[in-house]
Amino acid sequence: MKILAIESSCDETSAAIVEDGRKVISCKILSQIDIHKRFGGVVPEIASRAHIEAVSSLTEEALNEGNLTLDEIDAIAVTYRPGLVGALLVGVNFAKSLAYACHKPLIKVNHIRGHVAANYIAHPHLEPPFLALVISGGHTSLLKVNSFCDYETVGITRDDAAGEAFDKVARVMGIGYPGGAEMDALAKIGDKNSIVFPRASVKDAPYDFSYSGLKTAVVNYLHNAEQKGEEVNKENVAASFTASVCDTIENRLNHAICDFKIKKMVLAGGVSANSHIRACVEELCRKNKVDLYLPPLSLCSDNAAMIGAQAYWEFLGGNLADITLNANPVNDKFVN
Repeated sequence: MKILAIESSCDETSAAIVEDGRKVISCKILSQIDIHKRFGGVVPEIASRAHIEAVSSLTEEALNEGNLTLDEIDAIAVTYRPGLVGALLVGVNFAKSLAYACHKPLIKVNHIRGHVAANYIAHPHLEPPFLALVISGGHTSLLKVNSFCDYETVGITRDDAAGEAFDKVARVMGIGYPGGAEMDALAKIGDKNSIVFPRASVKDAPYDFSYSGLKTAVVNYLHNAEQKGEEVNKENVAASFTASVCDTIENRLNHAICDFKIKKMVLAGGVSANSHIRACVEELCRKNKVDLYLPPLSLCSDNAAMIGAQAYWEFLGGNLADITLNANPVNDKFVN
């Protein structure tokens, strides 16, 4: 089954064709980083306009790369939640129109499920049940994946996502946007024990995350140093901040592994490209004799291939949409 998938939840426009949920026939991605860099972050209205300009041509490119016509496509899939509502609307309306005009089934896909499904492409034999940690600019969720379409939220961020905290700290440090890759590089040469930043926990919710306090602590540290005229060692700040993020992740995952007795772990999302987080989770899984599945760096950030991969299982589960499908910006515990 060949599915044409559309992704436009934030600042990447993407179109892909995926066969049977595992094989990527083509995948085209247009990043908006250069557009938003001058603003220090994603501007929703500008992102939406950029999606409008790109989505049709990218879809055509994906079809051409796969040497396919729309007649040879079996279904149309689209990210409908969560994300920036204006950006989501572009993809949803485009996909609905295409499905209606071509008389194809329409499949709605949750962006979080899509990130998890990137591992189905990278690991063709991976099947639920497993635990999944999705960490990105807008999301930090710990999930218990019971089946391909049955997701149970174990923990979720109560405020900022891990990626959001990385971006804000990087901006205040003068690194610019996006700051994830440079923060990763700086942390490799810094001393992670040089500064003690908080490791937040949520009362009565051992699996939930909170990064607002950590972000504020680092920003205050930087502002205080600036006011005193003290030179800041960016490498040490990056290393200490990253160590705090890794410790909170390790703590939650360790609890979940012990409590749920599941011996498979999946890591996904844009921040899963961070080498320190990868190393932390790899070591944790090694100690607990848990099989770890990681997506390649090319499938960590937003892309339509992961949406097409999950769409296959949604189709088999009968989770189809119709012309009334609307965008939904909310990420909630149901991950539906």
